[in-house]
Amino acid sequence: MNFTEDNTIFINGLHILIPFSTFCLQNFSIMHKLLFIMAVSFLFAACKNETKAPRDVKQYTIDQFFQTESIGGGAFNKEETKLLVNSNRSKIFNVYELNLADTVLTAKTNSTVESFFAVDYIPGTNHFLYAADKGGNENDHIYLQRTDGTVTDLTPGEKEKANFFGWTKDKKSMYYGSNVRNPQFFDVYKMDTADWKPWMLYKNDSGLDVNSISYNERYIVLTKSITTDRNEMYLFDAQTKTTKKLSTDSLGDATYNAAGFELNDEYLYYITNEGNDFSYVVKYKLADGSKEKFFSTNWDVAYMSISENGKYHVIGINEDARDKVLLFDHASGKEIEMPKPESGYIGGVTISPSETKMLLTVVSDRSSANKFLYDLKTKELKQLTKTLTPEINSDDLVDAEMVRFKSFDGVEIPAVYYKPHNASSANKVPALIWVHGGPGGQSRAGYSNTLQYFVNHGYAILAVNNRGSSGYGKAFYKMDNQNHGDKDLKDCVWGKKWLASQDYIDTAKIGIYGGSYGGFMTLAGIIQYPNEFAVGVDLFGVANWIRTLKSIPPYWESFRKALYDEMGDPFTADSVRLKNISPLYNTEKIKTPLLVLQGSNDPRVLQIESDEIVAGAKKNGTPVEYVLFPDEGHGFVKKENQIKAANETLKFLDKHLKKEEPKGKLN
Repeated sequence: MNFTEDNTIFINGLHILIPFSTFCLQNFSIMHKLLFIMAVSFLFAACKNETKAPRDVKQYTIDQFFQTESIGGGAFNKEETKLLVNSNRSKIFNVYELNLADTVLTAKTNSTVESFFAVDYIPGTNHFLYAADKGGNENDHIYLQRTDGTVTDLTPGEKEKANFFGWTKDKKSMYYGSNVRNPQFFDVYKMDTADWKPWMLYKNDSGLDVNSISYNERYIVLTKSITTDRNEMYLFDAQTKTTKKLSTDSLGDATYNAAGFELNDEYLYYITNEGNDFSYVVKYKLADGSKEKFFSTNWDVAYMSISENGKYHVIGINEDARDKVLLFDHASGKEIEMPKPESGYIGGVTISPSETKMLLTVVSDRSSANKFLYDLKTKELKQLTKTLTPEINSDDLVDAEMVRFKSFDGVEIPAVYYKPHNASSANKVPALIWVHGGPGGQSRAGYSNTLQYFVNHGYAILAVNNRGSSGYGKAFYKMDNQNHGDKDLKDCVWGKKWLASQDYIDTAKIGIYGGSYGGFMTLAGIIQYPNEFAVGVDLFGVANWIRTLKSIPPYWESFRKALYDEMGDPFTADSVRLKNISPLYNTEKIKTPLLVLQGSNDPRVLQIESDEIVAGAKKNGTPVEYVLFPDEGHGFVKKENQIKAANETLKFLDKHLKKEEPKGKLN
């Protein structure tokens, strides 16, 4: 079983900055690009911060920050002596083996162009799978690398997109999804490890999404998106060729997602928010259709799965923008105490096939995630990685706080907040509103080289979880439906007002900054509220909603209607509203200094979106800077590009917020 909570995903459409989990059981998760996580920490009331005495800190270069390593994945080999992981220590993601005895990382791939992400060992061997696309185009392929170094593309279709789903019960075949037959839909294939020839297990002509496959392959759990906050769940019986609807929502506002089957296929577990504001786990008996609430709490259950031989189950909770991981004895349901790292908290768990070891992903605000090994018998906890460069003293970095403020209509808005060490009433600092991706994303706790770099250089950052953000219940999530760029944007403006109320913030020096949907919010913010924000930084933001919604990739087809329901249908009268909220049609109103960053291969927000917004803003004589990355897609994966993006952003901020002219490369 494999849970890793140190990376990010793209969910059903635009870029959503939340950690992802990879499941090597039945709960399938797609291997995607890693992007930096924008997030943070503690809870306190929405009142004025206590002013702490400032302290002197060392200022670090962007190169020093990006000497920090990002390590993801973590699959055990057959002897459980090594882990298959991916790391960007070579400035691009490659696959490595991590020796559990001496903690040495050994490179297994040596790509210098494309990022390679570890998937899993071939059961019983030291051969392994990895995933990669080309230039950020998101057409991920699954590759087999043998111990002699030879590589085979198992999904070689020119425009094919493939997702690893897991292994069969006997470990002799793998499941995967592919759109090679129809670019719009993902069929389910089975591929024997003896000859690596695929055969179709399920032909998907209905645009459904595959959630889980039972161990005996009789049952397949399918979901159908209705809206972004409602779906339906079905159980396909391969033996009878019948499909049974499992979702029973009568109000039309519930979501359902399979968590996996029992080893004996007696029960199915799924996660839903039916009849409740927050999601919980249901235990469903396949024989008679009876069900019971299995686990619930006052926050969203993010995932649940059962270890390989059924000894344990793990439940992950999205608790106020932080991960909370619980471990249980599966038979008795008794919770098992988790180890407590000296710093940080457990954000992900991987239980070894023997069920004697547990790989922990430990998350911290002041260090990128680290891997720990925990012996379930001896209770020994061993740190395997040290990702933060020794050149940086973590005491010079900051923890973040969770704050809450009242928006224009009294709705309470959560946000994560970074306050520079040197901020005081006598030393007022500039600030940024950070807006996450989506629609429907969430700024979460964790570490970001980029954000810590900005804070280290004297910028306060408030990451607003505006209405419509996930993680705070379905009522809050639905608040921005067909209202984008209005009330959710006002939440950001009122976040700016909260910042301005802090006596250590320079009220004339507050900007807005966001990526993907957050980029759209940035553009909308400086257009609709030209006197609120001193600068705007747009990372691959949507400028023309009509074009974006019409040009969504074919493999989004199962989600198209749901996205149109939330945003509006560009082929109907909704196009009027979509045009009105699109920044491209209001570029004459851009008077605020603007920085735009874009990947040329972005399949979600096309390069032309940024090209045209830059051209339109320049006509006004507005200071506009444009940074284009020819080898990136929707987000920047390569270290050199991440460094350039952060460095160019800080130079821009220093010039237009601090009113300082940069002197060479920033430190």
